[in-house]
Amino acid sequence: MAQWTKIEPAVQPLDDDIVVVKRRTSAFTGSDLEVILRALHINHLILTGIATGGVVLSTVREAADKDFQLTVLSNACADADDEIHRVLTEKVFPRQATVITVEEWNSPR
Repeated sequence: MAQWTKIEPAVQPLDDDIVVVKRRTSAFTGSDLEVILRALHINHLILTGIATGGVVLSTVREAADKDFQLTVLSNACADADDEIHRVLTEKVFPRQATVITVEEWNSPR
């Protein structure tokens, strides 16, 4: 891992955890994320993030193009512009993902 990268101690990966280095706006572009997910037969992604209009949007679009099943946790995403967050989670993301809250995701199915 690069020297300028620091992972918060509370979420430090375990020795056998896979760490993917994100290099671009989408989590897929320039990383080996897709190869890892395919090798592990993972086809459903749960997405959260602190840039709804940037990282989350780019990752949703690319993951959908790669035919992953997607769930976006709307209240585990944030954007500096509340209106952009609202439009994306209410109008744009539902076209390619299931959009639910953390509470809905954690509730018994």
